[in-house]
Amino acid sequence: MSSRWLETRRDISEALNRLPAALFLSWSDTRARYKRSMLGPFWLTLGTAIGVGGLGFVWSTLFKMDKATFIPLLSVGLILWGFIAGIVTESSQLFVQNAQIIRNLRIPLFFYPIKLVLRHLINLAHNAVVIVIVFLIYPPHWHPGILLAIPGFLLVVLNLIWMSLFIGMFAARYRDTETAITNFMPLLFFMSPVLFKAEQLGIGAWVVWLNPFSYFISVVRDPLLNFPTPSFVWPVAIGMAILGWAITLWMFNSRRTRIPYWI
Repeated sequence: MSSRWLETRRDISEALNRLPAALFLSWSDTRARYKRSMLGPFWLTLGTAIGVGGLGFVWSTLFKMDKATFIPLLSVGLILWGFIAGIVTESSQLFVQNAQIIRNLRIPLFFYPIKLVLRHLINLAHNAVVIVIVFLIYPPHWHPGILLAIPGFLLVVLNLIWMSLFIGMFAARYRDTETAITNFMPLLFFMSPVLFKAEQLGIGAWVVWLNPFSYFISVVRDPLLNFPTPSFVWPVAIGMAILGWAITLWMFNSRRTRIPYWI
């Protein structure tokens, strides 16, 4: 094994050993954002609840769908989208915003995507309260397949970590990345099955599956709500994880030492 790969492995290993520190810093960032507010981080929950409630009643009427079906679909989809979009969008500033720390302190570079994902997991945990409330009002049909939502969510997190690292490196070299992501995320939102199910588009459903985030929503939401999952969704999501990590680790190994100079 080359010395470069040994350094890369050491960087990743040190970052994983600092998971408690990353979790502490992520929680501190969340608390600092809502310092001296009465609800604290639960403002996230309240904002999400208002959005789900308002959009749920309006869009269920427009789509002529049963509220007991549409509102759980919307709440899970919208909260998952917020989690995914937040990580992807902020990843464009992953290393640029930490330029001073990277140049002056010896902290493994893999630490930064881990910290970013953990912070958004904390936000997701607050927003998950809304899903619990919605499920209490509109109880889903409980079935053994609901447990597939757990490995589905872990697969989503695994994909988002490599995406965060990849985007962070790419954006450090090419600063237009942030603008491009900001402009394309609204389009990807409407191409994601957040407000609808892909099969509702009929023969046009293939457009939805061109969006990689559609697979992330499907592997979590479908088991939770007892929706049939297309047979290709899990293989594609797993394939994205394998191929994405292979490319990202190769890029991280070959470009890791240049990141401090790019930023």
